[in-house]
Amino acid sequence: MRSDWRYATSLLCTYGFFSTVKPLEPFLIPFLTGPDKNLTSEQVNNRILPVWTYSYLAVLVPVFLLTDWLRYKPVLFFQSVALFVTNALLLWTKSVAAMQATQFVYSVVTACDVAYFSYIYSVIEVKRYKKATSYIRSVQLLGYTVGSVLGQVLVSFDLMSYDNILVLTLVLIAVAMVVTPLLPLPKKSMFFHRKNHDAPEDSGVDIHMGSNEENRSDTQTSTRRFGKVLSLLWQDFVECYSSHNLLIWSLWWALATCGYNQTVNYVQVLWEHVEPSQNASIYNGGVEAVSNLLGSATAYGVELYLGGLSGLGAASLFLMTFIGNIWVCYAGYVVFKCLYTLLITIAMYQIAAGLSVERYALVFGVNTFGALVLQTILVFVVVDSSGLGLGIIPQHLNYNFLFSPVYNLCKLFCSHCHGFLRIFPCKICTEEMQHNEYNVLFAIT
Repeated sequence: MRSDWRYATSLLCTYGFFSTVKPLEPFLIPFLTGPDKNLTSEQVNNRILPVWTYSYLAVLVPVFLLTDWLRYKPVLFFQSVALFVTNALLLWTKSVAAMQATQFVYSVVTACDVAYFSYIYSVIEVKRYKKATSYIRSVQLLGYTVGSVLGQVLVSFDLMSYDNILVLTLVLIAVAMVVTPLLPLPKKSMFFHRKNHDAPEDSGVDIHMGSNEENRSDTQTSTRRFGKVLSLLWQDFVECYSSHNLLIWSLWWALATCGYNQTVNYVQVLWEHVEPSQNASIYNGGVEAVSNLLGSATAYGVELYLGGLSGLGAASLFLMTFIGNIWVCYAGYVVFKCLYTLLITIAMYQIAAGLSVERYALVFGVNTFGALVLQTILVFVVVDSSGLGLGIIPQHLNYNFLFSPVYNLCKLFCSHCHGFLRIFPCKICTEEMQHNEYNVLFAIT
């Protein structure tokens, strides 16, 4: 039973669902600035939220390497523990320092997402990748949507206080925590425990484990293994980014993801500024649910024509910033998130086409790290109280200036016909897109 791919996939989907149902998340800023925590918008905006960006940058690479070395399963359990601690700190602490600690712990949770998306490929056959990927992605989307809708219902009908919603979230996370020990421990991983395909099938040779003589010294073997992995990663990095097309799409990915993360991280502060939750009903959860569902539908259903979409993301940010109406802000956010989901899926598709799962994981990690470096610079200069410490409206004005040129990168030239990408592709490009269509689901991960 444990060797059946459906067993591991079902457990991972169960973990993914219960760990992503977060009913308080759409109402985090009203919770922090309300009577429960009594923090000011300036404290949240300029002192608490920037900690997540700095911490995520610091832990991303170590967690990425540790995840592969430990073969995913222990990191999934650690992620559930960190998520539990995050919500416990939100529930039982109130000071600015405690909230900053919460942001640090949550950055570890975010960095551990790589284990969730990589685990399944180490325990199932290649022919099952497509189906398993669709399951784990769909369940995660379902979890986020259920959490947003549940939070909206509980808040709108005053069925639970914010504290009680956190208690409910802790129970859901505990279920996810219980599931992780039941997951089978993979025998391989993408980098540290990758099997040597040139060796006999039953030899059990691991390209990073070394010979029997090398294994006599655990310290030397570990050092040699780690050095060889870094060497292979560097060789793959150089070969991947020598492609002009991949380099351009990766640049767009990093810039767009930087701006997107900043907007999503601080949009609740903008909503609270436009329509304080103490004075009116808020619908943050409903907006998050709608944007998730429409974003997913847009990514799967819209043709790859980017010319007319290149400026809409910046326009929606402009409306959110300067039109002092909460419903316009909500609508602009939905449009912005749908456009980003569509365009980032296209970028992932272009990058993943022709890459192995291992190389895609490397490129995904490098691009994410690049986006995080840019985001860290932006946070330090624009948001952090140590930098300019701008208010919420000037902040979003800067994000608007960032996205205006970013979306125009979609008009870069085709590597074959030098026509505008995805607007008038040549025959070679069209055939390549059709040939690589199978990789779209892998790209989304």
